[in-house]
Amino acid sequence: MISVFEHPWLGGLFADEASRALFSADTQLRHMLEIEAAFSRALGHVGNGPSDAAEDTARAIEGAEIDLAALRDGTGKDGVVVPALVRQLKALPGVSADLVHKGMTSQDIIDTSLSLTLKHLTDILIARVETAATEVQVLNRRYGTRRIMGRTRMQAALPVPLSHRFKTWADPLKAHAARLEAQRPRVELLQLGGPVGTAEELGDEAGKISKFMAEALGLQSVASSWHSQRDGIAEYASTLSLISGSLGKIGMDLCLMAQQGIDEASFAGGGGSSAMAHKNNPVLAELLVTLARFNATQVSAMHHALVHEQERSGAAWTLEWMVLPQMAATTSLGLAKVVELFEMITSLGSDETPGQPV
Repeated sequence: MISVFEHPWLGGLFADEASRALFSADTQLRHMLEIEAAFSRALGHVGNGPSDAAEDTARAIEGAEIDLAALRDGTGKDGVVVPALVRQLKALPGVSADLVHKGMTSQDIIDTSLSLTLKHLTDILIARVETAATEVQVLNRRYGTRRIMGRTRMQAALPVPLSHRFKTWADPLKAHAARLEAQRPRVELLQLGGPVGTAEELGDEAGKISKFMAEALGLQSVASSWHSQRDGIAEYASTLSLISGSLGKIGMDLCLMAQQGIDEASFAGGGGSSAMAHKNNPVLAELLVTLARFNATQVSAMHHALVHEQERSGAAWTLEWMVLPQMAATTSLGLAKVVELFEMITSLGSDETPGQPV
């Protein structure tokens, strides 16, 4: 296994079932079948084919048993899975081949599938961000009036209430929930541009087909394709990194607070050592720092993926496939682990005012 998110034992630290399921082959294939079925129905809806044949075709697509090995072989040859998928769909019993994929292109299917994935991912992330923010408030009610030594540039400065530090944890989380919600109109988009993004192959009915499909899939219809306009996806990736960064700040704070000699934080169930039985390592706090640094490095790759050549890029587009799922898994995992970390806290700060630095 190359990915730590699915490794047999590293997965004990990195696995996140919610994001794994979203980006799994089964889910991605289901999305593609939903899109192809919606397109066939749209053709019947606008009169580009018999409505009963369009419905029969859509139902056959939705119930199709797909040969995954053929998809793998086709992707190796074509560089994208859709041609092999379309060949199988057109060969299904009860399908009218003229009502399958005609006027679409592979990127329409892959990008719309991504939009469906990001729609569900945003639901998960917002729920987890809000849970994490709520857990900070729980800590604030429990420990907020206690005081710790405030530190600037990692040096003792002046005492502060823990509520002050909690605010630096909670406020960014609330902002991230708002960011995610605000970005929905820029990433939950139908892609329907056809071979070169003009949708000319769909004729005068292109707008009606787009509107029908968008409503069927729960996405937004747009007037033009975004085949080579990836700023919305890059912006979303940047938000993933921002969330991880805020979680990394929490993790770093707790690592430093837990140091012997500082003793401002204690945990139940920390990580053990193979050589030192007395150790209680802040594993989850460290993990949040690792995840933040990972996403910070990955977001630059997503900005490289903004550079498309003319009407479509194979190189930039496929770079997204390598990077974005891992960024999503990283962010989703961090939000789950920060709540787990908060629940492990047994003490923060002290009822006594810390002494002034000498």
